[in-house]
Amino acid sequence: MRPSEALHRHREKIRGAIARSQTRNPRVFGSVLRGDDVDGSDLDLLVDVLPGTMVLDMAGLQLEPEEILGLPVDVVTPGDLPCRIRDRVLGEAQPL
Repeated sequence: MRPSEALHRHREKIRGAIARSQTRNPRVFGSVLRGDDVDGSDLDLLVDVLPGTMVLDMAGLQLEPEEILGLPVDVVTPGDLPCRIRDRVLGEAQPL
């Protein structure tokens, strides 16, 4: 199943997982946003972390959506993005 289809079916569950995490402002970017995702693509999510967020919090946030959707999910913060693409991703990312 394409990640965009899985996200469409389970968007509220993913929003719930993020609401329970130490992050806010979830956004979609990458192939799902562009509409060129295929079976085997991952879902790229961009989030802002709250003070006190730990690496384990981010790992948990990645695992729960993967379990819900049944496909790979990449959860990153703006600071995780490589400098060469950061401005483009931040400009294009759309709210979850």
